[in-house]
Amino acid sequence: MCGIVGAVAERNVVPILMEGLRRLEYRGYDSAGLAVLSHGVMRRQRRLGKVAELQSALREDPFEAPLGIAHPRWATHGAPAERNAHPHVSHDGLAIVHNGIIENHEALRDELKRLGYVFTSDTDTECIAHRIHHHLAGGRGLFEAVRATVGELEGAYALAVMSQANPDLIVLARCGCPVVIGIGEGENFVASDVSALLPVTRRFVFLEEGDVAEIRRTGVRIVDRDGQAAQRPVKESELSADAAEKGQYPHYMLKEIHEQPRAVAQTLEERVANGRLLAAAFGPDAGEVFSRTEAVHIVACGTSFHAGSVARYLIEQVCRLPCHVEIASEFRYRNPVVTPNTLFVTISQSGETADTLAALRLAKQEGFLATLAICNVPESSLVRESDLVMLTRAGPEIGVASTKAFTTQIAALTMLVVALARHRGADAERERGLVNRLIEIPGLIEKTLVLDPVMKELAARFADKHHALFLGRGILHPIAMEGALKLKEISYIHAEAYPAGELKHGPLALVDADMPVITVAPNNDLLEKLKSNLMEVRARGGELFVFADPDAGFESSEGVTVIQMPKHVTYLQAPAVYTVPLQLLAYHVAILRGTDVDQPRNLAKSVTVE
Repeated sequence: MCGIVGAVAERNVVPILMEGLRRLEYRGYDSAGLAVLSHGVMRRQRRLGKVAELQSALREDPFEAPLGIAHPRWATHGAPAERNAHPHVSHDGLAIVHNGIIENHEALRDELKRLGYVFTSDTDTECIAHRIHHHLAGGRGLFEAVRATVGELEGAYALAVMSQANPDLIVLARCGCPVVIGIGEGENFVASDVSALLPVTRRFVFLEEGDVAEIRRTGVRIVDRDGQAAQRPVKESELSADAAEKGQYPHYMLKEIHEQPRAVAQTLEERVANGRLLAAAFGPDAGEVFSRTEAVHIVACGTSFHAGSVARYLIEQVCRLPCHVEIASEFRYRNPVVTPNTLFVTISQSGETADTLAALRLAKQEGFLATLAICNVPESSLVRESDLVMLTRAGPEIGVASTKAFTTQIAALTMLVVALARHRGADAERERGLVNRLIEIPGLIEKTLVLDPVMKELAARFADKHHALFLGRGILHPIAMEGALKLKEISYIHAEAYPAGELKHGPLALVDADMPVITVAPNNDLLEKLKSNLMEVRARGGELFVFADPDAGFESSEGVTVIQMPKHVTYLQAPAVYTVPLQLLAYHVAILRGTDVDQPRNLAKSVTVE
């Protein structure tokens, strides 16, 4: 969550910092601020609310500087308020921005108060600023003062620190939260996300766990957690500076929904051809790993958990392998029993989700066969720390409510199913059938997107509701869960999802004329049972909205609205296809309710704290 931007150059860096903040808005935040050093004097500006509020303040009181740091904050310690906004300062012109959570901040605060430090915020970050100053006062330079301070911190952090005494220097530190250095010509930059710096550089250095670094105009120095000089490779990003722009769309979310055919196609490109999954799709060692795999354990959070839940059905149905799917924050706090030759799979859009990263690190100690990351960000920690990788190629996803990341995760996981099936004895003909169904998904999504105006009209019947119920059976149950999540995320309507067969075991008590019931109904072997479940809803006066295959035998009638989906969507294709109209419905309901679609309240795009 939150974000970091920093720059040291000969030119004015304030526009660079502000553009970086704008590009980090998608992560979620409640305030924004920056601090710069100009002619040896620190100036700071902070505002509650959007980056636009900070921009307005700078127009009223403009300043220029060759060095500065900036931050959009998402509250963890201390309510959203200007006094809690970053950067935080200590004595003698020391300023700091921080992502993460410091767990021993109370003990640090008590000690610092005894040393005479006065606190002006409720944050854990201010403890770090004062602690660095304390070490500076003891005779250390800024770099060593930061190193001494991070040795005292418990928790997760990404730090960028500057001081009036060092007008050409920014010091960085990383533990559990991403930090990237952007390499320029006679200037250098820092951010928590590559996208923040794409207008000024395509060359990046990624700090590793425990690293402390200093950046100047003339170069970069990095030491590892042991204080030894470290060389981290410079990598060229493939993202373009305009990849994260809205273009013709009023919101990022709508743009990203409509980008799904291309995103899924890109995920499949160069990985499937001539009815075959290419052997190197998951990396050079994947074949050996998959041939030894006897079980799969998937961990993820939120939308990614729903993608993993889809994969469980496919892995068990197609590959006949046991598969367990678990929420990452639960896995990391129990003592798992690991069966031999179990492949451990993590799923994350950002690759920096704190709970998923922690689960990966725990798994490495627990004796799993190997680790596989399904992720959208090639430079992320999850990718760099996993044995095998499948990148989803969704491109930048700015809207907090995930859309194209989800469908590309399903595509990537389906390729995993094909790979495992091959090693479980599937012949060439069986593999060709699976691959052919897979490569048809982008076209089926394209056909489904024509329902956009239908969903816009349908949304009017949901806008004044307070609750909704989503139903699905089998592999479509996770899609019902995802539909409910989308609706609650951006429209703030309370929504729940159940397997349709569970209705009579409790949820049916909620059904009445004010509780819309949304159902996904492909023409599969569970269709007749699903129809019986829906009749239970109609008998209680519930209003049904059924997304159905044209051959499924549903017709619109009083209290039943049928939305026709593309014909003959198969078991393997249905999850990606049937999620699209649910995304569109949530979007249009949110528009009618006047909520902030791209940045819903209380949520952040990249959840880098517990």
